[in-house]
Amino acid sequence: MKEALYYKKLKNRIVLCQLCPKFCTLKPTQIGDCKARKNINGKLKSLVYGNPISIAIDPIEKKPLFHFLPGTRALSIGTTGCNLHCKFCQNWGTSQSNIEDCGSKTISPKEVIKESIKNNCKIIAYTYNEPTIFYEYVLEIAKLAKKAGIKNIIVSNGYINQEPLKEWCKYLDAANIDLKSFTEKFYKELTTAKLKPVLETIKTLYQQGVWLEITNLLIPKYNDKQKEIGEMCKWISKNTTKNTPIHFSRFFPYYKLLNMPPTPLKTLVKAQKIAQKYLNHVYIGNVQTIKGENTYCQNCNKLLIERKGYSIIQNNIREGKCNCNKIIKGVWK
Repeated sequence: MKEALYYKKLKNRIVLCQLCPKFCTLKPTQIGDCKARKNINGKLKSLVYGNPISIAIDPIEKKPLFHFLPGTRALSIGTTGCNLHCKFCQNWGTSQSNIEDCGSKTISPKEVIKESIKNNCKIIAYTYNEPTIFYEYVLEIAKLAKKAGIKNIIVSNGYINQEPLKEWCKYLDAANIDLKSFTEKFYKELTTAKLKPVLETIKTLYQQGVWLEITNLLIPKYNDKQKEIGEMCKWISKNTTKNTPIHFSRFFPYYKLLNMPPTPLKTLVKAQKIAQKYLNHVYIGNVQTIKGENTYCQNCNKLLIERKGYSIIQNNIREGKCNCNKIIKGVWK
């Protein structure tokens, strides 16, 4: 097992994990809240290092990242465990499981790079479950990927402490952060976490020059109030930029929220209109009947990128610009 980074040894072989804001204090043999880090004889070890349960090739649009190398394929990798316990989790079968409960593979960081090159994937995505909890694995792969000219992206809940995050940022090219709500009440009741550290993550990623996009799953009665949506988008615009894309995703009953209805389409459309007061690129996801995943010029409203599902139908961005000469922020080549 790989010794973990970012922990402190205390008396009587007790350790304090300092990777995420939960700061788990673990006696020997105890496992952290994320189910991925264990105190073994006074040392904190990663239970999931080198043991992914999912390796697949996905379009970058699936993450979703819409302004980062559209149409590119990403070698996507994930393990078990998570430092949040969202009642609406879509991957709860693995995110809320221990590594021994799932059939994992053994693959070294060097082998991940070889797999990426073999499949002509110019991006490696750390996704499916929370990449923070397989931090050491991500870090070592990312270092090798950077040397090989391969891009690194995370799809994350953003619940990570600042020191390990800034170390990551040296190697990250893009991130999609799942901003689950804009209230502490929601985070406490539905995720077992706190909002403030996630907001700090978003600010740091932007300040460190990592391309940033945000996803917000709208759940009826929980986080779909128009005032909250407006305050969230205003905050994003102020603390990052008006050009940060946001993806409003449609909720479907899952895991422990089976009693809730799917998000009404009108709620998503209204959220998009509210967000457009503050942000230039606002998308609607998990909906096939609304063309909410197309990219338009914020200046002349020309259709720039037409998407259908995860496929690019047309891409009219040239040299990062619309033909009206307006710069469209993103990573295009």
